Amino acid sequence: MKNTRLLSLILLLIAALLLVACGSSSDEGSDTTEDTSADTSSDSETADDTETADSTDEDMAEDMGVEGCAIAGPAEETEINMVGWSFPITDFYAAELEKCSGVENLTVNTNLLASADAQEQVRLALSAGGDSPFDIVHGANGQVAEWGGPGWLMPLNDLVDNYWDEYNLGDIPEAAWEGVTLDGNIYGVPIVGNTLHLIYRQDVFDELGLEVPDTYAEVLEICNTVGLDNPDWDMPFSLNFSAGWAWEIEFFQMQRAFGGKFVDENNMPTFNDETGVQAMELLVEVAETCMGPDGYSFSLNDQEVALQLGTLPSTNMWASRAANMTDPERTDLGDIIAYAPAPRAVDGGPRAGSAWNDYYMIPATTTNDPDLIFRIIMEAADEESQQEAAVLGMTTRLSAGEFGGPYLPAANQTIEEGIGIYDNNQAIGIVRAKLAEFLPLVGSGEMTAQEALDAAAEAYIEEATAQGFIDG
Repeated sequence: MKNTRLLSLILLLIAALLLVACGSSSDEGSDTTEDTSADTSSDSETADDTETADSTDEDMAEDMGVEGCAIAGPAEETEINMVGWSFPITDFYAAELEKCSGVENLTVNTNLLASADAQEQVRLALSAGGDSPFDIVHGANGQVAEWGGPGWLMPLNDLVDNYWDEYNLGDIPEAAWEGVTLDGNIYGVPIVGNTLHLIYRQDVFDELGLEVPDTYAEVLEICNTVGLDNPDWDMPFSLNFSAGWAWEIEFFQMQRAFGGKFVDENNMPTFNDETGVQAMELLVEVAETCMGPDGYSFSLNDQEVALQLGTLPSTNMWASRAANMTDPERTDLGDIIAYAPAPRAVDGGPRAGSAWNDYYMIPATTTNDPDLIFRIIMEAADEESQQEAAVLGMTTRLSAGEFGGPYLPAANQTIEEGIGIYDNNQAIGIVRAKLAEFLPLVGSGEMTAQEALDAAAEAYIEEATAQGFIDG
């Protein structure tokens, strides 16, 4: 009996111990549930943190602009207005500028006109004083002294220094920066390289047994071989005499190629000396032998379209237009259009082709933040943009050279062996204006070469003296 009770007591004790053990296991499970709840709460907080981080990243991305324009938006609504002139590569750059309209609080407007019209709008706006209606203006070599000299343009030296590394501005050759520098002030960002060089039909030259001309004497021989009265062609060869400014550019190149200059060290005119007369007489001979009376009104657009349609066998034209010669939407002759450097005025002399750059400049009286304007310009002309632009024309970045079209070797050789750029002298703007006024009178027969040059010189001296460039 004792044994039975003892056994019962032992069994009850074991059962009690088991109950305690089960209770302890249940409590542990309850703690685990609470821990799991705590972990879930922690996971929720982590998710919130992740969402916050993602949101912050998105905000930062918005702060750094949009694709193609990686700049922070201004604090207030800002409108940037650009004016310039249109050809394929500048059309591309205008579209690049407009990408910045996707940046918060920023609108970029571009207005592309004919070159003479755009330049006249800038002259009128900036010479009047007061706030500039433009924030970015397109200019070329001739505008550096004309617009920079009177103080119409903002020096960009500090901005160029500040952003030199970020935008790899050393990728743009020093010569291009020198071309836009006047009295130590940098007045623009070089965006386009340009020159005038020979473009011709390889198949026609092969068929007629013609060699690529190295001098204008050889150009005249080609014109005589093709024949001015040949019904197959508009004309054998063309230069651009369709406007006063066009005459001046052709004269500048030809006079320099004969060894002449526009003015001496005292700003007195030298363009009416023997080299000037030689240049004008050769230009008129080319017009009469290669172009005929109708050729004087044959514009750049006419030249380009005639080449594309196959009605012009050769011309000396801008490299910026040459890019269109391989555009299948414009011509089916791309495989037989060829390129060569500009001819020389005299055997062994420099090529009658100038070195040009186009620039984006900032007016001194802009009412918007110059730092913002400069960054917009640089986003449009950065390495990636210029590599894309190279198929449309000559760019200024060395890294974009390998992306250029088949005309590029001829254009580069012209620049290397050519007559260079306009002197950065404010008086040169007056020379150009007076030559543009009088040189067309030679083409019309109203004046001889010497008479027109002397008349331009007289008018130049009067204006340059009045403006203080010549001592009275």
